[in-house]
Amino acid sequence: MTTLATPDSPPSRTLPERARLDGLVGDILAQARALGASAAEAAVSFSTGLSVTVRLGEVETLEYQRDRGLGVTVYFGTRKGSASTSDWRPQALRDTVRAACDIARHTAEDPCAGLADAADLARDPPDLDLYHPWDIRAEDAIALATACEDTARATDPRITNSEGASVGTHAALVVYGNSLGFLGGYPATRHSLSCSVIAQGAEGGMERDHWYTSDRDPAVLEAAAAVGRRAAERALRRLHARRLGTCSAPVLFAPELARGLVGHFLGAIRGGALYRKASFLVDALGQPVFAPHVQIREAPHLPRALGSAPFDSEGVATRPRDIVRDGVLQGYVLDTYSARRLGLHTTGNAGGVHNVIVEPGADDADALLARMGRGLLVTELMGHGVNAVTGDYSRGAAGFWVEDGRIAYPVHEITIAGRLPEMFRDLVAVGRDVDTRGNIRCGSILLERMTIAGE
Repeated sequence: MTTLATPDSPPSRTLPERARLDGLVGDILAQARALGASAAEAAVSFSTGLSVTVRLGEVETLEYQRDRGLGVTVYFGTRKGSASTSDWRPQALRDTVRAACDIARHTAEDPCAGLADAADLARDPPDLDLYHPWDIRAEDAIALATACEDTARATDPRITNSEGASVGTHAALVVYGNSLGFLGGYPATRHSLSCSVIAQGAEGGMERDHWYTSDRDPAVLEAAAAVGRRAAERALRRLHARRLGTCSAPVLFAPELARGLVGHFLGAIRGGALYRKASFLVDALGQPVFAPHVQIREAPHLPRALGSAPFDSEGVATRPRDIVRDGVLQGYVLDTYSARRLGLHTTGNAGGVHNVIVEPGADDADALLARMGRGLLVTELMGHGVNAVTGDYSRGAAGFWVEDGRIAYPVHEITIAGRLPEMFRDLVAVGRDVDTRGNIRCGSILLERMTIAGE
């Protein structure tokens, strides 16, 4: 549920006591056992936040958010049933557990269904310092967003319009437990500041661009003026964009887009895609999938990092590991169910990956441009033309044409195309300009060659 309020009467943004959520999980598991379930698991969550958007100096949205929910999954042997609710009253809990049990009694048996193995559960999870609340008032959030947008608009007279600046703060507490005796939970926060503006050239052409900062700790966010200025500069440098003729050339993905390429790779090694044979990397374990110099690892225990977690959504302990070593695939991304379907072992990735890091090379962004010589720097992608089954890749793009290792002019209305297997194997270099604002940490990625379709 979402709560809207005036600045004079905001709802509380304080998280409940951990003990209360622990008690709810315990009650749910006890009720499932009383109804005959052979095993059960439950998760209870509470989140709260504030978001503000200012556009052209006026408050466009102000939202206070407070959500709560619980979900229960029960097992009768290998029959499984799940139910959820946002109502924490005792009768609602009983009704939800009963609904899950009724569903389980009517589902087909699945020998892979069940809780994670007890030996895999996190027994001594580390404190990763993920909770840094930002007790910012609505008035102060509005002032911060306004300052960000004002800086962007004042950067240059050619900044003629704005899509707004936003401030967001979010805190959550999630507790998970199961009938094997596991009970764990921790609070976490995420804060952000963003700005998007429009530049207009003398001939009337307009270009939009944005910038944002995000972190667990509000003290680490970039300054509002810096975010606004960066958004304006990015929009301005895209003015007077041209179209390209169709060609084949090297392509350099900016860091914020490079992590999308890595995301396509991670999607292709997820257990669900693999056991359904819906991936171009089926049976690729132990095989070279990237150029030999590429190293990709998962580091779930980085303090304060946006992707850190001491255990996954099944209570399985997360552990640092290599995913790709010297270009060779070392492991998939598996939860307990998909691992059993594949005859493998869970990798602690129920709910997703945790801080995937592509090891950077020695080159910064300028050095990668020099290394590319002549080609395309991609700074924006559009559309969803990626086939996870075949690996075919085709996206609308915009960015900059590079000549003699330097940016020559902006380009737009083009399409870049290739096949992900070849793109990964022909990866030339990863830059040291690493973007840490997400769950995938990656620098710029230089590919040997792609097809660029334009005029």
